Amino acid sequence: MSPDAPPTPAAPGTANPHRAIRIIKIVVNAGVGESGENRTKAEKVLEMVTHQKPIATRSHSTNRDFGIRKGQEIGAKVTLRGPTASDFLGRAFEARDRQLDVDSIDRYGNFSFGIADYTDFTGMKYDPQIGIHGMDVAVEVGRSGYRVRQRRHQSRPIPRSIRSTAAETRAFLEQQFRVTVLE
Repeated sequence: MSPDAPPTPAAPGTANPHRAIRIIKIVVNAGVGESGENRTKAEKVLEMVTHQKPIATRSHSTNRDFGIRKGQEIGAKVTLRGPTASDFLGRAFEARDRQLDVDSIDRYGNFSFGIADYTDFTGMKYDPQIGIHGMDVAVEVGRSGYRVRQRRHQSRPIPRSIRSTAAETRAFLEQQFRVTVLE
């Protein structure tokens, strides 16, 4: 069986729960390119949408054309894990009309997409003091045993049997979140 082929479904009740794909983490990022009032507004938007306190992202290098210095705070991000991540992802797909572009999924099954405005989320109303702020959502998926590559002691490469593929992630999204993957 090739590594890109979807797994054959097992009989009901006999499927191995350790082979199931799960969400490892979601990173919600709002980059504004400058520090000050706009970055503070982006932090407020992320806090309203994710119900978590965001942290500041800093620039890695100086770019004089954009007026950015190394170490300057130019955005905000929030990392979500566990049930909070699944809940947020459901609301984010609802804001995108449960559609995802096929090119958004990489070969390891991770995917990302953007949301143009925070008012696309259900229950969010436009605040003229904040304005319009969008965000990027990056989702990392994997199976049990995926932590082997991240642990400090005896880290190892991920075996091919543990890696997820784009086809498996696509099936996971269609089943779990009722997402339509556009060709």
